Amino acid sequence: MTAPVAAPDAELTGRRVEELLDRLIEHGDAATAATAEELVRVLMDFYGAGLARIMHLVERRTGADGPRAALLGDALVSSLLVLHDLHPEDAAARIDRALASVRSQDAVEVAEFAPEIGELRLTESGSGGCGCGGAVDRPAVEGALSCFAPEVTSVAWETRRAAPELPLLQISRRPPTAAPVS
Repeated sequence: MTAPVAAPDAELTGRRVEELLDRLIEHGDAATAATAEELVRVLMDFYGAGLARIMHLVERRTGADGPRAALLGDALVSSLLVLHDLHPEDAAARIDRALASVRSQDAVEVAEFAPEIGELRLTESGSGGCGCGGAVDRPAVEGALSCFAPEVTSVAWETRRAAPELPLLQISRRPPTAAPVS
């Protein structure tokens, strides 16, 4: 049995492609830079067609469950589907999927997503509910968002403080030796 091959990080790969294209534009001639950009477009079209075929086959043969769910839950596959505009879920569903992949359901909630500017406001609860401070791994959340919902270009964090605990009110009968209330 062979060990699984580590998948490349989609965010880092995207940055690397941009850096290489920028370097060609800065240091190469215009024809070379244009050829490199065309090469990237041709490869994107090729892989996009392959991904479209995969999605078609999976949906036709398995319905909504099974391999389709696994494909959509995978950060690398999901980012490729989004990159090629093939992802069947809308941005809100993919944002929820990204958040669910890195945190418990009640640690962070979406306050608002402004798709026209790409800003996502997240509200982080000030406590994990047990008084232990339930901190969220913000870089992990932002990394998951970049894979599952790349249209999120910035994240604004807000902290919701837990309501102060009220003192415990004891209701019981008066001790037998207590004086009656007049």
